[in-house]
Amino acid sequence: MAKNDDLNRLVIVGAQWGDEGKGKVIDFLAAQADVVARFQGGDNAGHTVVYGANVFKLHHIPSGILNPCTLCLLGNGMVINPQILVRELEDLEKRLIKTDNLRISGKAHLIMAYHQAMDEANEKMLGEKKIGTTGRGIGPAYADKALRRGIRAVDMLNFSHFCEWLAGILPLQNKILQEIYGQPGFKYEELCEFYRPLCDRLRPLIIDTDLLLAEEIENKKRILFEGAQGALLDIDHGTYPFVTSSSTVAAYASAGTGVGIGWINNVIGVLKAYTTRVGEGPFLTEQKGETGAQLRERGNEYGTTTGRPRRCGWFDSVIGRYAARVNGLTGLAVTKLDVLSGMDVVRMAVAYRCRGEIIRHFPLDPSDMKECKPVYEDFPGWDEDLSNIRTFKDLPPAAQHYLQAIEEAVGVRMEIISVGPDRSQTIICPESQAAVWMRK
Repeated sequence: MAKNDDLNRLVIVGAQWGDEGKGKVIDFLAAQADVVARFQGGDNAGHTVVYGANVFKLHHIPSGILNPCTLCLLGNGMVINPQILVRELEDLEKRLIKTDNLRISGKAHLIMAYHQAMDEANEKMLGEKKIGTTGRGIGPAYADKALRRGIRAVDMLNFSHFCEWLAGILPLQNKILQEIYGQPGFKYEELCEFYRPLCDRLRPLIIDTDLLLAEEIENKKRILFEGAQGALLDIDHGTYPFVTSSSTVAAYASAGTGVGIGWINNVIGVLKAYTTRVGEGPFLTEQKGETGAQLRERGNEYGTTTGRPRRCGWFDSVIGRYAARVNGLTGLAVTKLDVLSGMDVVRMAVAYRCRGEIIRHFPLDPSDMKECKPVYEDFPGWDEDLSNIRTFKDLPPAAQHYLQAIEEAVGVRMEIISVGPDRSQTIICPESQAAVWMRK
């Protein structure tokens, strides 16, 4: 475990294919944070936070926004849809949630209307080979960033400058839409007027967040770095090409916020007690019959952003170990343990059988997974309702045994266990880095 004085900076990342319940974990830990900084992705991410009768579904805005004393940052590694962000702010304000503690990195790139149009058209063109994107324009926005023709949040500070950038970029975007995808383009004057009120609304929030974070670190403030999606959706380390368009692993918390890598020492990976994914791509432990349907309904496994039903299956320790390695995990948070109550048997993939060989590592080429089958270990289930349990020792022995098996298989210490969607339905393991964080 890290030294106590190293625990002022903590990264939370997904350790499966996203949708692991990071929103709840971040919201819970944000109560002890001075700053929550989101470092990648866009409104394709969906974090659901529940406390009492209140359910909040966030897309751009960090889960820490529900803690009024916590400063929330959208980092330079993100892509931001101004229309969606303004809508999120308005929705929160209608529910009397304070939003003046949000700041936007001027270096973050913008998702424009033509990016969404391209994303949808490209998926349609791919047909059966589609990636399964959310259609939110994430990939085209990151592509324009890499091609150095993107519009950034800093460009919204001066509306004339914003329109000048748009005037130089739009002809090419329209040509791509019309000649490649057979879609209508956008009119320059109409787009300018569409974005005018959005620029006005967001302008006061756009700052140099790199500088702010440096000052907060110097002042020994507590910073929580929030990731979106999961390790297996990382553009480099995920099941390519069925991945997102940004780097989702913990190392990008540094690049995506402008904080030197030496300042970040602790990483908690969030895993479901089973496995889900949305969209296309390999998923060896997927259960397409009654078990998968049971997990989906019990766990309410429908995408926060799209509402799509999630594919559901047993816990896969092979991808858990892989995520631990590529993220440098120092702790685990296991969510939705309560969903498994009532199962006669709980299964875990401990290895893959590929072409007659047993392997315990994730294949270099994800397409090789077509030749692999999971090797399962079975564990006895439990019937008890876990929702009111708040300590590890009070969990049913079978549930304790299963969690210990996850910890041993992944090779990382258990920190947090979620036994329900509400903030209060959380177990903090004693003497863990999460326990130290919550005591400060």
